[in-house]
Amino acid sequence: MLRATLRSFASGPLAVQMRRFVAVGAFTAGIQMGLLWLFEDVAGLNYLIAATIAIEITILLSYVFNNAWTFRARQNTGVSEYFRGMLKTNLVRGTAWPIQIGVLYALVEWGGLTALVANVPAILISGLYRFVLDYRWTWG
Repeated sequence: MLRATLRSFASGPLAVQMRRFVAVGAFTAGIQMGLLWLFEDVAGLNYLIAATIAIEITILLSYVFNNAWTFRARQNTGVSEYFRGMLKTNLVRGTAWPIQIGVLYALVEWGGLTALVANVPAILISGLYRFVLDYRWTWG
């Protein structure tokens, strides 16, 4: 079952959407990293608060890009549908938030990494989870 699912991400009907999701994720992860640096190093916020703000901003940005490009065949159109989808993706990604923040915290506090370095694996670990839930529920 797991092998078949992973294979469908590589070459099945979900492959194009998965590649687009990863491209949007990489782009918004770069923005998230820049915002984390800005909020933590420039503004002096605690790294967990800085990460939370950066995550929410990129959740909204990711929704805009994923709705327009990744899931355009199932795109949320119309004002109420668009904002309902934005609420759904916030709920999906809100459930991924503890995963990302938890990994970030563990790598900073116990692993001795800087917040910027620790944020990379935190984003990657929560990414597949976000794709599956967004695919099935936000644009399902």
